Amino acid sequence: MFWKKKNKQEGEHSAAATAAGHYNPGIKVVIRTDLGNVRTNNEDAASFFRIADEAILRNKGYLLIVADGMGGHLAGEVASKMAVDIISSEYYKKTNETDTERTLAKCFSAANKKIFELASANEQYRGMGTTCTALVIIGQRVYYAHAGDSRAYLYKNKLVTKITEDHTYVQQLVKNGDITAAEADVHPQRNILTNAMGTKPDLRVDTGKCLAEFGQGDRLLLCSDGLYDYLDDSEIAAVLAFASIQDAADHFIAEAKRRGGLDNITVVLAECETFSKELNLKSTRDIYLPKLTKDADLPS
Repeated sequence: MFWKKKNKQEGEHSAAATAAGHYNPGIKVVIRTDLGNVRTNNEDAASFFRIADEAILRNKGYLLIVADGMGGHLAGEVASKMAVDIISSEYYKKTNETDTERTLAKCFSAANKKIFELASANEQYRGMGTTCTALVIIGQRVYYAHAGDSRAYLYKNKLVTKITEDHTYVQQLVKNGDITAAEADVHPQRNILTNAMGTKPDLRVDTGKCLAEFGQGDRLLLCSDGLYDYLDDSEIAAVLAFASIQDAADHFIAEAKRRGGLDNITVVLAECETFSKELNLKSTRDIYLPKLTKDADLPS
């Protein structure tokens, strides 16, 4: 089954970390979201979760999520916020589970079930769904879970590597060898999804662990398609090479709008700063994005 997302009714820990006593990176996070030039409501949602309890943090790590809702007036933002709320709650409740990929898959499935049930039971939300991409940082390891076409990237050694693979019609064409990646970037049907959360009873969830470690100076980017529809990987890498994450996030939003801004634009940037055995965290921090534009800087 296919969904055309643009029709939103217009209007395990690393050996190094274990040996060092499970050092966790000190990270800085910034979240930016914008309506874009056309939309009148924001169907994107994004959050960063940092748990104050050091024992939980060492076991469960930091959680970053971005979701891009769809399904008509208000329903899209309901779906995306549900995805963020349910996944984060379920993830940190499962304190005894040590298989991060499996835990994330369960959390995604739980969110899918609840969104689908609400969409099936309430005519107002009929057909709603959302993309969702989540990253977990434990020590120097990065784990991911993904459904849809929001993306996650790792910036390391001056190179940008895509962590996730889009669940879209044109990505399937690329995998089949029918078109090239360059052709996919400008294909008129590039926004047709083949998988999304909440649109059917069962959800395909891609999970994995990045081969490269998340080290000092490295950066992670999560974004909705409102960004990468207008900036390619080389342009993203060029900005991340020289700008602070705050300036980079601002530039990404402004440039996507300058080039069209037909969709909501959401950017989550995380930077690995230092490693410390004493985390000294005082409180849980999280961000929820409302239907209107909201910018949020999260201090390290």
